[in-house]
Amino acid sequence: MTLAPDRFEQVLGVLALGLLTAMIIAIAMGQADWPKIPLAVWSHLGTIALALVLTPVMLWRKRGDSFHRQLGWVWAASMALTAIISFDIRLINQGGFSWIHLLSAWTIIQVPIIVWSARTHNVARHRSAVRGMIVGALLIAGFFTFPFNRLMGQWLFG
Repeated sequence: MTLAPDRFEQVLGVLALGLLTAMIIAIAMGQADWPKIPLAVWSHLGTIALALVLTPVMLWRKRGDSFHRQLGWVWAASMALTAIISFDIRLINQGGFSWIHLLSAWTIIQVPIIVWSARTHNVARHRSAVRGMIVGALLIAGFFTFPFNRLMGQWLFG
């Protein structure tokens, strides 16, 4: 198995940058609401932004070296913190949990698998788990923050 990024990983990196761009634009457009936004939401957005910035770096550059491992720890911690913080964010469903919290639970399970598979040099499992995390917990979850009258969508689309 090659460690070089394949086409799918190149596309994932581009999609992560696209989502990050949409997020930055939405936040900038929502400036009037900033004082009303709970700290948990800002923390959540910060950890997501960090993961989105690191995703293409991790996917596109050399793998297996000490810099990749160091960034991997930061990315994994960012993903775990994002998931943990999300359980304190219940602005829809009358303050209850929503279906998106299932992705948070899945993330909390997957992060240790990603770390363990990297530490044990199980490259195939590591790569598969990271790809799944990027697709599910970053891109799909990120996409669903824009429609359905959710905060990012309100900011971006008015």
